[in-house]
Amino acid sequence: MTQASAVWLVVLVAFLAANLPFFHQRILLLGPLPQQQKSLWWRLLELVCWYFLVGLLALGLEWRAGQVVSQGWEFYAITAALFLTLAFPGFVFRYLMHHRQPVISPSLESL
Repeated sequence: MTQASAVWLVVLVAFLAANLPFFHQRILLLGPLPQQQKSLWWRLLELVCWYFLVGLLALGLEWRAGQVVSQGWEFYAITAALFLTLAFPGFVFRYLMHHRQPVISPSLESL
């Protein structure tokens, strides 16, 4: 795997991982389905966990390429801001779009 393809792999995985909390009800894709909708706080906590998991993937790819460069706090602040930006489509889908509820006709309710 070339370095360019590794970078694009990390960007693609980061985009998918940043949107996962907003498109499903399970906790980290592992936990049971909650009885009610997940709150925003659960989704943000899950977003932080996904951020660190994607960071571990990127660190592994960097280690595999040869040299791991130590980073300062600025790097982590920028990557966290980028991860939040990548999560924007999922947030819009979950909280800002109006989803139509299925209409049940009175004749079908008795069935």
